Amino acid sequence: MPQPDEWGDTFQPIYAVQDEEQSPDQKPPPQHARRRPRWQWALLALSSPLWVCAAVMLLYVLIPPPPADILVLGLDARTGEGYVTRTDTIILLGVQPRRLRVSALSIPRDLFINVPGYGSRRVNTVNVLGEMAEAGSGPTLLSAGITESFGVTPERYVRLNFEAFTRLVDAVGGVRIDVPRQIIDYSYPTSDYGTRVVRFEPGVQQMDGEAALAYARTRHADDDYGRAARQQQVLSALMRKLANPVHWGPASAVIAQNVDSDMNLLQMGLYAPPMLFSGATGTLDRLVIDREYILGGANGAVPNYEKLRPWIEPRFD
Repeated sequence: MPQPDEWGDTFQPIYAVQDEEQSPDQKPPPQHARRRPRWQWALLALSSPLWVCAAVMLLYVLIPPPPADILVLGLDARTGEGYVTRTDTIILLGVQPRRLRVSALSIPRDLFINVPGYGSRRVNTVNVLGEMAEAGSGPTLLSAGITESFGVTPERYVRLNFEAFTRLVDAVGGVRIDVPRQIIDYSYPTSDYGTRVVRFEPGVQQMDGEAALAYARTRHADDDYGRAARQQQVLSALMRKLANPVHWGPASAVIAQNVDSDMNLLQMGLYAPPMLFSGATGTLDRLVIDREYILGGANGAVPNYEKLRPWIEPRFD
């Protein structure tokens, strides 16, 4: 066994100090081992994704696009049926970019509104009337009816059928829905024009596109007002998922291929921040025109415009 004084000849201590003079063949320490100047660390901090997002959001608030009212139409159409069909989902979105605020007004399908050139018509048939007169004009005619009846002029529209909806929900990995009570529909319509039973138990649950569509469409367990509230609930959950950038690519692909709109993806992106903010914070402002906001008319139920006006005026342009 070596003596204690022999260890020094056998091992070099790890804290040994090197000679001040380096040999000619000795290389300088690698670049990554050198200490960065403080200004470089500051630049790295300011260029982090968090700061970039904050800067973009600040610029968006300071120089925002103008407010826009967007008509969202869900078509009661199966694959291949086209656009000459009823709109069983009608949601008017008021987007206010400067305030990062989005409001959603659901118009139940059986209400009657005034339509230029047609008089009083059930709201879910107006798209059909427009498409029969001229292909592609369904949203234009419905927008004109909403302007005449509610005093709100939708500048843009988005319409999608069942298939587009299910694909969009699946593209973001499904949605989480808090079902408030048990729902059993024994006459839920199927794609082959039959019926089946759908059932939802109360509580928070993950839904894929097919389940979310059934939840948003079912109405036999309650009524059309309950269905409109569920549609808003699904819309809010979808916006919440879209607040995560990881879903933007898949969702954009589905929208580009399956959704009809007078906006391109760039224009949609311009109004996306308020929607993403509302989704991330759960601050979507929602109202369903239910029995509290409805009057009896000569032909059927009509909105109580006087009672709706205080809610509509500050939220829509």
